Amino acid sequence: MSSLTQPTSSVQTITALMLLIAMAAVVGGALGFEHVGGYIPCKLCLEQRTPYYVGMPLMAVAAISSGLNWPAAITRGLLLIGGLLMLYGLGMGVYHSGVEWGWWPGPTDCTAVAPVTGGTGGVLDSLNTVMPPSCEKAALRILGLSLAGWNAIASLILTIIAFRGAVGKA
Repeated sequence: MSSLTQPTSSVQTITALMLLIAMAAVVGGALGFEHVGGYIPCKLCLEQRTPYYVGMPLMAVAAISSGLNWPAAITRGLLLIGGLLMLYGLGMGVYHSGVEWGWWPGPTDCTAVAPVTGGTGGVLDSLNTVMPPSCEKAALRILGLSLAGWNAIASLILTIIAFRGAVGKA
């Protein structure tokens, strides 16, 4: 029996579950900074969440497929896709960090816009006045790195874990 047709090992099960939890923690942290900390994400910040939103359900399916002893190729393929998603997230994090440091220009539709003045000051008017911040200015730096920089580090670690799980011994 080839390694691709035999059931998946516990390595892939643990990897899929670990990635699922880590992806949820990273995107949960970003949502916490937004909704609890009051940091409004820019366009690139929101785009950096996409690999996590796609990756979490894929890692859940990978864990299920591994737990149900489906052929190893399915779980390994899902882990490989998860690794590619995190590699894309790494690229987005590095790109956004470079924009923040002024190393290269950001997207033209990601600049600070002056808020529109509201009419009567009601809740609906305030929704129209909230404008996302510029992608060029880091809202917060922790140990010298912006949240985009920390996302790049998290994406790198998750990329390595996913790829190792995809090609690791069964």
